[in-house]
Amino acid sequence: MIFLDVLLPVFLIFAIGFIGQKTLGFDTKALSKMALYLLSPVLVFRTFYTNQFTSEHLYIVLYTVILCFSLILFVYLLSWLKKYSRAETCGLILSASFMNNGNYGTPLALLLFGVVGFEYAVVLMVAQQMLMATVGVYYAAKGSPESDGFRSAVRAVVKMPIMYGAALGLLFQYLAVPVSVSIMEAVHLVADATIPVIMVILGMQLAKISIRTTKKEKLFYAVSTKLVISPIIAFLITLVLPVDLMIKQLMIVMAAMPAAANTTMYAVEFNTEPEFVSSATLVSTLLTLVTLPVLFWLIL
Repeated sequence: MIFLDVLLPVFLIFAIGFIGQKTLGFDTKALSKMALYLLSPVLVFRTFYTNQFTSEHLYIVLYTVILCFSLILFVYLLSWLKKYSRAETCGLILSASFMNNGNYGTPLALLLFGVVGFEYAVVLMVAQQMLMATVGVYYAAKGSPESDGFRSAVRAVVKMPIMYGAALGLLFQYLAVPVSVSIMEAVHLVADATIPVIMVILGMQLAKISIRTTKKEKLFYAVSTKLVISPIIAFLITLVLPVDLMIKQLMIVMAAMPAAANTTMYAVEFNTEPEFVSSATLVSTLLTLVTLPVLFWLIL
């Protein structure tokens, strides 16, 4: 019942975007650009400005980096075996290597582990956001039809304002720069709107795709990597991390989240197999109705 209490709002917000796209029609690429360049940096700034980081938080960041690059390495190996093109490999990386722990995992952590678990989940979310804003954007740009390889991908990363929002938030916190109540109120309004807007945009993008045209084998690899391989790798990582049991359980649960909604924005922005990435996000999200209860039974 608790699980449905978390899942139902997520799917209702997806449905709003889906229905809106079907009935009214929107320019999803323009909306994605708005969320990516205007809203997300404010959310990241607030997170880095208002949260104090501890040694346990550093272990969470380390875990997030190791998990991400382990999954990318796994996808590279799989792509080499299947002889996928650069665009296909990058699309698979976007679908399998980044988790939806913002608008799905974080509220789930609150209900499973309470306020303490929620605070750790927020740090994990921020670390994941930074990886998506750098590594994710790199692979989205690299897989673009307009890409000329490494240089254009790096240029795309440098242009991402999310990194600068994080750097500014850390700088303001370190220097104890005061921000007026009126400005913080505006920051809170924009930051609170970011995740729901991204979810609505994902629903819009899903309304424009047909899973029937998606390569089923590749979709199977993406979803299996995200929902099965990822929590297994997370479990192995937690065996060597000096953190308490609750944090280890949180790490494994977060690794089992579906494909991240932000990767759909990046795929749309750079035209890197947006239909495949969106399909993987949709299918992996639906399948968590089955996979997450099994995981809870195994580790909680």
